[in-house]
Amino acid sequence: MATQPSAAPSTAEVTDRRHDGARLLRGAPIAAEIRGRLSGEVSSFTERHGFPPTLAVVLIGADAPSAVYLHQIVRSCRSTGVTGRVVEIGARVTTAVVRRRIQELNRDPLVSGIIVQMPLPRRIPLRAVIEVIDPRKDIDGLQPENAGLLTLGYEGFLPATAQAAVEIVKRSGYRLEGLDATVVGRSNVVGRPASLLLQREHCTVTMCHRRTRDLAGHVARADLVVVAAGSPGLITGAMLKPGVIVVDVGINVVADGIVGDVHFDSARQVAEAITPVPGGVGPLTNAILLEHLIAAARAQHDDHHTSAPPRPPAARAP
Repeated sequence: MATQPSAAPSTAEVTDRRHDGARLLRGAPIAAEIRGRLSGEVSSFTERHGFPPTLAVVLIGADAPSAVYLHQIVRSCRSTGVTGRVVEIGARVTTAVVRRRIQELNRDPLVSGIIVQMPLPRRIPLRAVIEVIDPRKDIDGLQPENAGLLTLGYEGFLPATAQAAVEIVKRSGYRLEGLDATVVGRSNVVGRPASLLLQREHCTVTMCHRRTRDLAGHVARADLVVVAAGSPGLITGAMLKPGVIVVDVGINVVADGIVGDVHFDSARQVAEAITPVPGGVGPLTNAILLEHLIAAARAQHDDHHTSAPPRPPAARAP
């Protein structure tokens, strides 16, 4: 069974327990605390420099889950005084045009952070897009320099969704050290970085994906399951060990609305704690992106004598 929660600030505020199932780990209360703190920091930055930090969100095409996430990000920006700029690029655009547009944002002194909405159209390679983002403005930690820092255990911008998946468990009062964790999904955006961050927390991590033989067997042994596979209902309650903590990162638009990668109704009957979709990891991801944006803005404008990438608060060393 997963480690029981220890005393932690705001635990009662960020979670609740339904009589018919698991404790719900909600991201919105944690995100509200972060935004409340950041509002003052944004105000101070704006007074010093005469303009607020600006986040540029590059949207290529109109993927439905991306549109949902985009609206959430823009609302988060407005709530803290940050300028959210949506840079829409048509789905039929070439890779070269996308790269040129990102390079323009790199040169724009008002833009402190750049994120590219996923998934990209199939014909546009992710690597060709992210490698041109200025690492100082790569607040989602996908550019090769920041990804390399994460792999080596050094400080750098972390992928915000992966960071949120770990932080929502920690901020809810659970101790991660020593847990057997299974990550389902191997993307560079969530799965791989989440596994590295869990190793920093001294978890023993198993990486799985939709082609894993005996996926159910790997999941059944885990104290903590993080699912980011892009497959609605992939993980069911029958696959889970009683008392497990489940973090569902999936956002899938289906006929009945938005669902995660975990079959929620069956999983909540088995788990000790579970993130709902929507309302779990998503709101916290957006708040963490704003934290990264403020760190980037300060590094770019408050210290003109350094060329090093900005660093968010240090993660615990491996």
